[in-house]
Amino acid sequence: MSRTVVVVGSSIGGVRAAQALRSEGFDGRVVLVGEEAQAPYDKPPLSKQFLAGEWDADRTLLLSEEAAERAGIELRLGVAATRLDVAGRQVLLADGSRLDYDAVVIATGAAARPSPWRPGSGVHVVRTLQDSQALQADLQHDGPVVVVGGGFIGAEVAGTARGLGREVTVVDPLPTPIGRVVGPEIGRYFTELHHRHGVSTRFGVGVEEITGSAGDLRVRLTDGTELPAGTVVVGIGAVPNDGWLADSGVPIDNGVLCDEYSRAVDAPDVYAIGDVARWFHPGHREHVRVEHWTNAVEQGMCAAHNITHPDDLRSYRPVEYVWSDQYDWKAQIVGRPTRGTRHELVGDLAGEKPRAAALYTDDTGRLCGAVTVNWPKALAQSRRLVTEGATFDDAMARVSALPPPAARPAPVPAAGGRP
Repeated sequence: MSRTVVVVGSSIGGVRAAQALRSEGFDGRVVLVGEEAQAPYDKPPLSKQFLAGEWDADRTLLLSEEAAERAGIELRLGVAATRLDVAGRQVLLADGSRLDYDAVVIATGAAARPSPWRPGSGVHVVRTLQDSQALQADLQHDGPVVVVGGGFIGAEVAGTARGLGREVTVVDPLPTPIGRVVGPEIGRYFTELHHRHGVSTRFGVGVEEITGSAGDLRVRLTDGTELPAGTVVVGIGAVPNDGWLADSGVPIDNGVLCDEYSRAVDAPDVYAIGDVARWFHPGHREHVRVEHWTNAVEQGMCAAHNITHPDDLRSYRPVEYVWSDQYDWKAQIVGRPTRGTRHELVGDLAGEKPRAAALYTDDTGRLCGAVTVNWPKALAQSRRLVTEGATFDDAMARVSALPPPAARPAPVPAAGGRP
């Protein structure tokens, strides 16, 4: 008897899970449900190439209707899932229809944390294609841009806006950007990166109020100063899209609580992947939720394997990895630098051609994470060493012995003069 798998969520995790079901040999029915009406698209370019006007929407496409048909994946787009009936094995949709399932994959991701400041207009978040299009339109006008939040999204939007010729200020209550991830010492290099590209920063101070409307906004900070802005972008984190599961009986605690196989606790035919999943990591011996593109892809593949091969279950125990393109830096992070008690820097982040790796160790004396900039070989080596559980001293010796990367060609200016 043919089985049906319903995948709820049409971003990268859901798409890759649906495709992986086929590559794993699943021959039943696969239905991919998406709240947005447009074909599934990739989100990292929304704060960079698409926002800058260098890419059109087609270039962000993850799965066309033709490709879905070839793979035997049914698309139900433009309709949100509103409820999960675990006992009845059904997904209820906003149009009143129901989808029966033998297994369901929850891949609804996370939403941008809403702005607590609500002026008349001109305040944006960046999470969807529609968000990026709205911000793109505002960035065509003159006027300063204030970015609230110095994390990955904030930094990438700041770089894009600056490349479009806007005057940009980044505000964050932390003393350095992405300090929660890399620590204050390495974070200072990211502050200098903003300054070298003409972006102003106000770190260590929060936003108290935003008033006005698009083109004429005032951002009042907690130290009493005011910043004029034509446009404000708020990037203050994300929250898992798990509200539609509130009465399902599936355990929710900062995401869907899962076992090491990505199965929802006490609901073995329900899987959760990506930003919405909080699963038990066998290596860390704790439940974790990870908001990274790579994690969504890899967890989707793991869930697809376990659905297709229930007698050969694989635990999901990744080494974390995330990247961010900021100005002329490609920053790549592996492992868990936040667990480090000290770090050492190999290379240079202050020169004209910065390339370096910051290696982090914890109380065990092992390598627990690394941050690399413009150094792919150091990233590959560090990821391998974290996976192997290498000692910090051994990691320092191996990374220090790596040859420097080949010189990168000078960027070719695009239309408008932005590299």
